[in-house]
Amino acid sequence: MTAVLLATTCAVVYGTADFFGGLATRRSRVLAVVLLTQVTGLVCVLPLLPLLPGTPSAGALAWGMAAGLAGGAGVILFYRALADGVMSVVAPTTATTSAALPVLTGLVMGERPEPIALGGVALALLAVVLVSRATGNGSTGTGETRRVRLGPVLRALASGVGFGAFFVLLKHVPADAGLWPLAGARFMSAALVVVLALALRRTLRPGAGSLPAIVAAGVLDMAANVLFLLAAQRGLLVLVSVLASLYPASTLLLARFVLGERLNAVQAAGVGLALGAVALIAGA
Repeated sequence: MTAVLLATTCAVVYGTADFFGGLATRRSRVLAVVLLTQVTGLVCVLPLLPLLPGTPSAGALAWGMAAGLAGGAGVILFYRALADGVMSVVAPTTATTSAALPVLTGLVMGERPEPIALGGVALALLAVVLVSRATGNGSTGTGETRRVRLGPVLRALASGVGFGAFFVLLKHVPADAGLWPLAGARFMSAALVVVLALALRRTLRPGAGSLPAIVAAGVLDMAANVLFLLAAQRGLLVLVSVLASLYPASTLLLARFVLGERLNAVQAAGVGLALGAVALIAGA
């Protein structure tokens, strides 16, 4: 039950972080937002390292750095896919892949949840697809229909693999590692963004007025990572990863109540299914 609570809270915090990250990208370039959120998270976790029990072993740091590399690549590929493709195709493709990969990995590793929990997993995967759907079918939002191209879809799949691998790799972190793997993850993802920005000659300076949202996104994202790490140490990867992957639901609800954006019927159904999935998994 503790793992379910941690993973569900993780999804809420991840979704809130994405909400602030979305606000920041309206005023800043994507790479600047990604880098500064990663640096903010690193600054937040460093003071906690000596306060919380943990051993900074080479193995723990290696797993964390690999997770950071996978997650950082996932973010970059996701935003590139959104820029080049159709959002109503890219978002659910990424979300479904990122949720399904840890589930399949957990089953291959020999995890066998109760049947009712597996029903919750299936419901959660469907919920992820529905809440990630944008209004319309291949629409740009201006009435113009865009053709679905293979390149953005492949990048969406790759970004989902990156996000899913982040969850899988953190599951392999030694239980006595504390928060050291998250420090390694943040360092590696920040380094990846810097290298990419230098290669592409992109500015990493944030836009005017975007810094508060960037800092909020970075702090919340690191908090969500901590919650997921704790959940993964206490529960099955199959269950905690799919619960954490429900984060788009909280992003949608924040957009609805803070920005006044309207949910379409499919997204509203997805939010309802997400709540049902949590109930099934928690009741197993």
